[in-house]
Amino acid sequence: MSLVTTPDRSPVVPLVAARGLGLRHGGHGDPAGHAGGVLALDGVDLEIFPGEFVALIGPSGCGKSTLLRAIAGLVRPSSGELQVAGLTPESARTRWGRQAFVFQDPTLLPWRSVRANVGLPLELGTPARPSDTRLAVERALDLVGLTDFADSHPAELSGGMRMRASLARALVTRPELLLLDEPFGALDELTREHLDDELLRLWQRDGFAAIAVTHSIAEAVWLADRVLVMSPRPGRILHTVKISLPRPRPPDLQTSPEFTALLATLRSYVQRAA
Repeated sequence: MSLVTTPDRSPVVPLVAARGLGLRHGGHGDPAGHAGGVLALDGVDLEIFPGEFVALIGPSGCGKSTLLRAIAGLVRPSSGELQVAGLTPESARTRWGRQAFVFQDPTLLPWRSVRANVGLPLELGTPARPSDTRLAVERALDLVGLTDFADSHPAELSGGMRMRASLARALVTRPELLLLDEPFGALDELTREHLDDELLRLWQRDGFAAIAVTHSIAEAVWLADRVLVMSPRPGRILHTVKISLPRPRPPDLQTSPEFTALLATLRSYVQRAA
């Protein structure tokens, strides 16, 4: 495991660390996935540090979402090592509890109000005082601009507002690690850009680490400190590109020569990988 150092030279341990990670979707009679089936990931090495924003890109079916789910403890690796906050992903999910997942679909419960949907992780987690729960929910709703729609139900919201509610539900626990599986991919371009900006604002404000899967190279460059390019299945990390652009990122940055050059570099990597 490598370390980075802070300005005062103190070491920082990776929040997520993988070494030789492999994951095979099990075939018939092999639910654990240790033989047969489809090899989705093979030999993945990566480190994600506290407060870092990392984007995963690559050809469709390369294992980006599978890698994210492995980090979340939702699927079990077949080989190699994977740690989250110094624990196995399953232990991190149940014992550490400082990570949250935003899926491609909002997955809101239609019979619950926005407020009740956002508060669901607090109901399922360690019991808290009702006043603390209410404050946490109201804070999360305010962060994503949904205070005025707290009593609405998902069917009454636009697609963008439903994704805001899903993001608020993830943020309500004050996570240190936020996993995003292309949550804005189905939205129109303007809504997607607006939510990307909101996500950056929240990340800069709260300082959590974020790992985002995206098919949009421009979105990856706009959001991330580093972009990891994955190979076709079985997925490996082929390239790591550092995004040395200023933060906060002004709108005109997307037309700058630096931004355009990063787009061209990443596009060539993805095309060669496909």
